[in-house]
Amino acid sequence: MFIKIRRDTLIILLLAFILIFCGRLITYVAFASSDEVNDGIAISGVIIKGNDIVPVDTIRSNVMQSGLRDGSVIYGDILKTSVREVSLQDAIQTAQEFATRSTVPGTSVEPITAADVQVDKNTGVVTVTVIEDFSSVDMNNKTSNNSSVGGEVG
Repeated sequence: MFIKIRRDTLIILLLAFILIFCGRLITYVAFASSDEVNDGIAISGVIIKGNDIVPVDTIRSNVMQSGLRDGSVIYGDILKTSVREVSLQDAIQTAQEFATRSTVPGTSVEPITAADVQVDKNTGVVTVTVIEDFSSVDMNNKTSNNSSVGGEVG
């Protein structure tokens, strides 16, 4: 069984294939022949490891406050954000401090005792490894329950 294809349909399909192939080839040649311009390495994401209780979004938002967020660019040892330029080491230290200030939602409990922030200068990926330790956290109830609900009893 042969599939019947009209000659003009076959010609149109071949021309479309040739155009797509030539377009891809021109794109690859243009990319290969362009001069390399160092535009810096953009921060491409924040990966959180080691957390059990504190949500990833809480830690990620705290780390992003240090400048290690989408839109920031690394130029050597300088981190350029939309607002300022800081040393990459200063941004990493600030990110470590902010990560340890992450709390359990709805409480003031800060179980993260240590954080290690690594920035890959080739890909722009920020990796945050946290250590949660509840043995060193003061979890005493600081609210007082002296008011009686519903009036006097008796």
